[in-house]
Amino acid sequence: MLLTTSLVAVALQVGPNPTLPYDLNPHDELRNRPPRDAEIDPSNPTSQWLAECLTILETDPARAHTKAQIRLTEEVEQDISANYVVANHCLGLAAAELELWQDAWTAFQAAKNGSPVDDKRARARFGTMAGNAALADGNTEHALWLLNYAVEDARAAQSATLEALAAIDRARALVALEREEEGLASLESATQLEPQLSEGWLLKATLLRRLDRLADAQAAIEKAVALAPLDSEIGLEAGVIAILSGREDAARQSWQSVIDTQPDSLAAEKAKGYLDQIGPAQTPAQSIAGPEAAEETNP
Repeated sequence: MLLTTSLVAVALQVGPNPTLPYDLNPHDELRNRPPRDAEIDPSNPTSQWLAECLTILETDPARAHTKAQIRLTEEVEQDISANYVVANHCLGLAAAELELWQDAWTAFQAAKNGSPVDDKRARARFGTMAGNAALADGNTEHALWLLNYAVEDARAAQSATLEALAAIDRARALVALEREEEGLASLESATQLEPQLSEGWLLKATLLRRLDRLADAQAAIEKAVALAPLDSEIGLEAGVIAILSGREDAARQSWQSVIDTQPDSLAAEKAKGYLDQIGPAQTPAQSIAGPEAAEETNP
């Protein structure tokens, strides 16, 4: 006999998303810009070096990692601070690609500390990346410390996008420390600052669902779906919220859409697992009379 929807809902409430979803790949606003938002200057050797290292990173992160380490140990006669910052910038990105998380957050933190004190935008970017990598490394308290400063630096730089990104990762740290209400406040800030970031709405929906505020979670996930209808993590979460709200058909539709749009993905495997848990959809006769009665009417 199949599990009832209510029992499946309990299982799903405990099972998926024990922590807020992670995006360990830096957002374009963070990753793809050299320090101080300068354009690559062909006449500037430091700028040229960074462009080359970032290009190598795309296909060979291990080589980029080595190149950046060598750069850090080289003696330079001019522009020492700039060389230090760009070397740590590329080193941090390469380390993140290689999942060397301690190396990554250490490099990003060094890049932040090497940036001019009045360059709040660069310090916010590097601080956010350092905090994200520290979270991945399991160093949650230090991550929160870094991200608190990143939020302040982004605010001083008057960059709503950077402040929202830092606030999103700050929420992850707070939730990991079981400070959910503070995490929710951080996500409220992020979605107000940058309402076009689907990630903020997804994490807000996930946290509201965990707090059993299902109506609010539904409103948040609808925002996320409108912004990124093909995002598999959003589809998974939409299904979980639907099943917990007693809307089994909507849950099936959300999970099936993940399978249909990304059949070979890890998200599709999760969606199949959720569908297996709730079993096949009931026929109208089963819905009215129950499975046992339906079986008695069959020849």
